[in-house]
Amino acid sequence: MPFQVLHPWDVTPQEAVAIQERLRDQVIREDRLGVVRSVAGVDVGFEADGSVTRAAVVVLSFPELVVQETSLVRCPTRFPYVPGLLSFRESPAVLKALEQLQALPDLLLCDGQGLAHPRRFGIACHLGLLTGLPSIGVAKSLLVGRHAPVETVRGAWQPLIDRNEQIGAALCTRPGTKPVFVSIGHCVSLESAVEYTLRCVTRYRLPETTRQAHHLASR
Repeated sequence: MPFQVLHPWDVTPQEAVAIQERLRDQVIREDRLGVVRSVAGVDVGFEADGSVTRAAVVVLSFPELVVQETSLVRCPTRFPYVPGLLSFRESPAVLKALEQLQALPDLLLCDGQGLAHPRRFGIACHLGLLTGLPSIGVAKSLLVGRHAPVETVRGAWQPLIDRNEQIGAALCTRPGTKPVFVSIGHCVSLESAVEYTLRCVTRYRLPETTRQAHHLASR
């Protein structure tokens, strides 16, 4: 099923920045979720010295977190590596992988940033707008902002602040581990983003959505 076209992909980095700044105000920062019965994760990698983009999508039942469907595609890479513009490099392949699914998930957890981005428009926001899916950014590392120390207890979190704005949460998902960085993607409040992220974590630091997608992409 094709998704809406909000902009061309054959753009310069300067044009990509302008697209982010134009679209960021369309991000919905409150819950517009129905009943969540399935969640999906994506993993993106590169082959052939970066000339091929590999995107994996894994859909899991919720709250059981049992794999229901998978999709793996490879596409030519058409955008350079530019920090802050990774969604322009990765999203075209992710969209093709999502289009191959028999049924779209109710919620998308992205291995990357949402609002926790210099222009408040990371890949979770971008994919959420393009697909219309509620989405969450769950990043392994900090891109922008600061936070107070997070207690190493499951569920403990601290606000992630940038330029006096709360842009996400530094969240401990497992005792004794470093936090992950959760932010709104689209149609999900930050409180719900933290809750769903925790409910998708089992024995590991990262949610099963991310882990299963990475496992598929690495086979």
